[in-house]
Amino acid sequence: MSRTSRSRRPRAGEPCPCGLPAVYGDCCGRFHAGRSAPTAEALMRSRFSAFAVEDEAYLLRTWHPSTRPGRVDFDSGMRWTGLEIEAATGGSPIHTDGTVTFRARYDYRGQPGEMREQSRFVRHEGAWVYLDAVGE
Repeated sequence: MSRTSRSRRPRAGEPCPCGLPAVYGDCCGRFHAGRSAPTAEALMRSRFSAFAVEDEAYLLRTWHPSTRPGRVDFDSGMRWTGLEIEAATGGSPIHTDGTVTFRARYDYRGQPGEMREQSRFVRHEGAWVYLDAVGE
């Protein structure tokens, strides 16, 4: 059984982990609660926030079935601290696929770090899902 993330989940009026100037409940929280992200970038941001709050159910629900792992293992020493979207192609409400290039900042056991990735997203059963990282 995976750990729950209730202690990390922001309250509805607190800032969203994704970095947009919105509160969690009006930003990624609404997607975590069941609404579908309208664009690949919105899905990318909400998935970053899901990693930050350790929402395994949301991450698995928004992962393409062909690449979805059986579970998401969260490291207790990892804290996701910021997200910067560098570029996005496609991924709008009229597209069926898209990419989002981003930088994610983290703190791992007291040491700051950063990862950069270009993620691919596709529509599956009408909703945006994460497929994989370009180059994987």
